[in-house]
Amino acid sequence: MMNVSVQDEMRKVYTNTLLSLAEEDENIVVLDADLMVANGTKAFYQRFPQRAFDVGAAEANMVGIASGLSATGKIPFAGTFACFASRRVFDQFYLSANYAQLNVKLIGTDPGVTATSNGGTHMAFEDLALMRTIPEITIVEPADNVSLRSLLPQVAREKGCAYIRIDRKSSPVIYDESEGFQLGKAKVLRDGTDCTIIAAGIVLVPEAVKAAEILKSRGISAAVLDMHTISPLDEGAVLEYAEKTGFVLTCENHQVNGGLGSAVAEVLGEKRPTPMKRIGASGLFGQVGSLEYLKEAYGMTAEKIASACLEGLERKA
Repeated sequence: MMNVSVQDEMRKVYTNTLLSLAEEDENIVVLDADLMVANGTKAFYQRFPQRAFDVGAAEANMVGIASGLSATGKIPFAGTFACFASRRVFDQFYLSANYAQLNVKLIGTDPGVTATSNGGTHMAFEDLALMRTIPEITIVEPADNVSLRSLLPQVAREKGCAYIRIDRKSSPVIYDESEGFQLGKAKVLRDGTDCTIIAAGIVLVPEAVKAAEILKSRGISAAVLDMHTISPLDEGAVLEYAEKTGFVLTCENHQVNGGLGSAVAEVLGEKRPTPMKRIGASGLFGQVGSLEYLKEAYGMTAEKIASACLEGLERKA
C-alpha cells in the first residue's frame, strides 16, 4: 500500500476536486486572502469567476464574508496559510461561523514543518489545539492526495463547519487510487500486535509506516493507523488497538499538546488507561529550514518513532 514516490501538488488536487464539486453544486464557492496563486485556486477563479472571492490580506474579513455566504445557502471553502487560518481568525471562525451554526469550510495550508522556508512566524504548530476547542467541528488532515480526493467531497456534503489541514506542494503516494475513506473512521495501514502507532498528515503517516518496517526488522509487530479525522476522533479504533497491543504512540506535525496526541490521551485516560507516548513539536517554536532538516530537528522521523516505540515497550513490560 505504501509507495515512497510523489504525486501532484496537493493544492492542485484540492482545487481540481473543488472544481468537480462545483460542477455538480452551484453553491460551492471559494475564498482566498491574497493567496490565490500560492494556494493553487487560480483555476477555480478562471472557471467560476462569479463564485470566487479574493479578499486580500484580510483573513478575519474572509471568514466573516464566508459566514455571510453560508447564511445565504452557499458552501464556502475559505483558504489561507494555517498560521492565519488558526491564530489570526480564531475568534471570527468561532463566533461568526461555528457559534452561528453555519457551514464554513476553513482550509489551513502549510501546517507545521511544511511551512519550511517561510519560517517560524508561518509554522502553525498550534492550529489543531485551537480548533479542537470548538464544539461540533470536523477536523481533517489527509495523508496524501487519494485521501484528500475522497474526504473533501464528504466534508462538502456534511452540514457544519470544518477545518482541513493540507500541504500545498507534492505529497507522498500512500494509497492506491481505488482506496476509500470515511470521515471519522481511522484507516488501518498496518495491523500489529505489539504496539500501535497513530499518525496524521503527509509528514508523519509515511514516517510511521517506515518506523513499522524498522520495528519489523527487530521482530516487533507495529500497527499503524492513519487518523485522518481528528474531530470527531475514531475512539473505537483507539480503544480497540490500545487493548490489542497495550502501547500507543501518537505522531503529529503539531505541538504534542492539544492536538492528535492529546485527543488520544483523553480517550485512553477516561476509558482505557494505557501506556503511551507522543511524537511532535515538544514546546518549541518554528524555524526556517528544509523539510528534511525540520523533520529531524523536531523528532518527526521514522527512527525517532521506532525508538519511542521501543521505549514504550519497556514501559509496557
